[in-house]
Amino acid sequence: MKAVRFHEHGGIDVLKYEDAPEPKIQANEVLVKVRACALNHLDIWLRVGVRRWTLPMPHIVGSDIAGEVAEVGALVTRVKPGERVLLCPGISCGQCAACFQGLDSACRSYTLFGVMVDGGYAEYVKSPEMNVVPIPGDLNFDEAAAVPLVFLTAWHMLFARAGLKPGEDVLVIGAGSGVGMAAIQIAKLVGARVIATAGADWKLEKARALGADEVINHRQQSIAEEVKRLTSKRGVDLVFEHVGAAVWEDCFESLATYGRLVTCGTTSGPEVKLNLQNLYGRQRSILGSFMGSKAELQEALKLIGQRRLKAVIDSAFPLQEAAAAQNKMESRDFFGKILLHP
Repeated sequence: MKAVRFHEHGGIDVLKYEDAPEPKIQANEVLVKVRACALNHLDIWLRVGVRRWTLPMPHIVGSDIAGEVAEVGALVTRVKPGERVLLCPGISCGQCAACFQGLDSACRSYTLFGVMVDGGYAEYVKSPEMNVVPIPGDLNFDEAAAVPLVFLTAWHMLFARAGLKPGEDVLVIGAGSGVGMAAIQIAKLVGARVIATAGADWKLEKARALGADEVINHRQQSIAEEVKRLTSKRGVDLVFEHVGAAVWEDCFESLATYGRLVTCGTTSGPEVKLNLQNLYGRQRSILGSFMGSKAELQEALKLIGQRRLKAVIDSAFPLQEAAAAQNKMESRDFFGKILLHP
């Protein structure tokens, strides 16, 4: 099969479109012919190198995958060849105490497609049967690939970690990102008032179209000052954050008393300063979040299938142009998901 792999960590030039062995499935696995694979910033971090992960080389990244079942193992009973499916991006053992509690991402063997196993930058990918999900409703392959990681992440952040309630004020950082566009829609659907940030006015227009009530251009305005103005100096109940150092101070200062900040990423850097007096004095909470459970993805998919939530797609590239797709992601000149077509 054809795949995009890298044999060493580095810049965009390490991505190679080349022949690779077709995956061989075990009895409990499914072989999927990839029709669409969505990019995530994780793909870039893995290409550059993440200290705590020693990847098998050569490596194929790509966590968001949709396609057709090509082959099933002898023990697979739930899906059949030819079915249209997407893959739940997180892979857990299904047997430990965390998995029994539905805390998939707390499993000690937890990984994602494209991390310690090969992912979707390829014509075929293999998957445990438990990760194979029928595509809901009338979604096409592009829409299905644009959903899993970002909607699962946003759902887990807003509900399981931050306990979002109807009527609350929510600040969503980075409206143009995959998790940002998902968070805007989910929070609005629940009945929250959504304030979204982005670095370009055209992105803010798209954020409003998704349901944002108020918008802030963080390149031209102070996030914290605008939040104070928009909330009559009260602050927001919840900050949805995934950028890290560049916006941390503004995010923290935007919180109301008893406000919660939930974060899942550090695209601008992981090291931040924290004023503990403003933490305990204002009784604020800081919450970390990482992925979510298969059950949470199923909850989001019900609404996706009903078109009450929707995937937002920026652009699509042929698989052989994966380097150009990653280059666009690094430029930040996009809104929603960037896709690859094998």
